[in-house]
Amino acid sequence: MDNMVNVYFFGKKYSVPAELTIMTAMEYAGYTLSRGCGCRHGFCGACATIYRIKGKNELFTCLACQTQVQEGMYIASIPFFPTDKRTYSMEEIRPEAQVMMELYPEIYSCIGCNACTKACTQSLPVMQYIAYAQRGDIQACAEASFDCIGCGCCSVRCPAGISHPMVGLLARRLTGKYIAPTSKHLVDRVEEIRHGAYDEIIEKVMGKSIDEMKELYNHREIEK
Repeated sequence: MDNMVNVYFFGKKYSVPAELTIMTAMEYAGYTLSRGCGCRHGFCGACATIYRIKGKNELFTCLACQTQVQEGMYIASIPFFPTDKRTYSMEEIRPEAQVMMELYPEIYSCIGCNACTKACTQSLPVMQYIAYAQRGDIQACAEASFDCIGCGCCSVRCPAGISHPMVGLLARRLTGKYIAPTSKHLVDRVEEIRHGAYDEIIEKVMGKSIDEMKELYNHREIEK
């Protein structure tokens, strides 16, 4: 308790242990997090947060579950970010430049400010994968956006109103369905599952206790 820092949640000052993340610091301060939190391990993107440091004007974006508190941190959680997912059928579209033009025409309004890349909580080359989408290079867009968790921090900083996570998601879906080579062993395994080859095993696993599941996990056979 000797190492404490002063932070501000929604304008109210709190003294919290310096080793905490923003999320755990909020709970330490008495907040009950029923929204704006999910996996707590940096994968779901639900805890996108904006903050600045006292005495500095720069605005930062982060994931609350992955970012350690700092002295003088002013923090505000946003309930959601304005990503705009368009409606489409994967059976009716193809991996062509035209599909990006039709579904996400705003990508061609990009002014190259790179604010999206600077805001990315995963340090992805966001502006670059939007450039790939503009050129119709669907596979390159999919690869560059592969680690996107859809937190939306890039979109909230974009003056052109681009929904970057949704563009990347579309590119990855198109790549998976039409460009990436078919994995025969995966197709075979799916068919086995559909025909009930693993029903008995699944029932046994579902009937085990948490401790038994942990034991199974810790001693599982890992394929080399």
